[in-house]
Amino acid sequence: MTISTDLNSDFLSLDEEERYKKHLTLKEIGFKGQLKLKNSSVVCIGAGGLGSSVLLYLAAAGIGRIGIVDNDQVEKSNLQRQIIHETNTVGNLKINSARERIKRFNPNIEVITFNERINSENVIEIIKDFDIICDCSDNFGTRYLINDACLILNKALVFGSVQGFEGQISVFNLNKKSPNLRDLLPESPVKNYIPSCEEFGVVGVSTGLIGILQVNEIIKIILKKGEILDGKIMIFDLLNMNIKTLNLESDKLNKNIKNLSEFKDFYKEIECQDHIKIKKINAKEFNTLYKSKLNKILIIDVRENEEFNKFSIKSSISIPINNLEHKSNIEFIKQESLGKEIFTLCQLGKRSEKASKILMKFEIPSKSIEGGIKKINQILLS
Repeated sequence: MTISTDLNSDFLSLDEEERYKKHLTLKEIGFKGQLKLKNSSVVCIGAGGLGSSVLLYLAAAGIGRIGIVDNDQVEKSNLQRQIIHETNTVGNLKINSARERIKRFNPNIEVITFNERINSENVIEIIKDFDIICDCSDNFGTRYLINDACLILNKALVFGSVQGFEGQISVFNLNKKSPNLRDLLPESPVKNYIPSCEEFGVVGVSTGLIGILQVNEIIKIILKKGEILDGKIMIFDLLNMNIKTLNLESDKLNKNIKNLSEFKDFYKEIECQDHIKIKKINAKEFNTLYKSKLNKILIIDVRENEEFNKFSIKSSISIPINNLEHKSNIEFIKQESLGKEIFTLCQLGKRSEKASKILMKFEIPSKSIEGGIKKINQILLS
């Protein structure tokens, strides 16, 4: 999509003067500061929970050009936290829903949409014409990719993530001495599986808070005011109202990113091989099979040991997902599954999907049980 380059305005319209009146009275912003906001551009990667509050507050602040990158559709379950979308936009593309909401909210904003998933082939082209990059993605493959592209282009990156009642925020690559995501997470999280918000849930206000704080950092960067979270990460626990700020050190080795193509496999691996199609079985069908053919099935419970010890299905085998790829476990599964059908199981069905993808790499066929042990237990109790 073509991006216009006319962001050199030296005036505010009457509508803008009235709209931003409370900004204009602040000595930290004023007329000159508001013009800086108007003449700035920010691209938001993701129009979900974080992206919703980010986009609305960017528009409210008067950022002149806002980019939105997403290829998902609005689902009803999104509405609990993705407040830029509405009930009547369920089924629509998120970029269209978000753009229409922004234009109704503030018609002075130029909105650029990208109906595509960020990858190593398109990320540079998408973000190169924006001043600041805001990471509102939901997986580590995309986060590393955005981070590395920002390193190549010397772009400031505002990072945010949430899970449950917890959230984190930082600013990466603000200048040559700034740390980046690889300083925070030097090793690939794919070897230490981190459950998604979809699996363990997220309270809506946590995405709202972190998103608003991301916009606060963006405003400070544009205005060059205040203390920016450069070299620091803030960690919020909203359930217990604990806030910690930790310092991050920058390592020159983590800045040595010259070409995204050499990391293509790395990004795809961390994305948990989403492109791989696995077989699934719903809990009701599995329950029928379990009762009739127990001696012909192998159930691999990939939850953590603590979860397994609290409650498990009789005859299931506990192999936590972080240990699944160990050579001894793969050999054990191959041996134990002779003449049997393999089923992977977790709490809600998300880790088991990943487990089946891992087994597929070793040419071990399996089926992921949809809804996990929670759904199975509901059926047993009904």
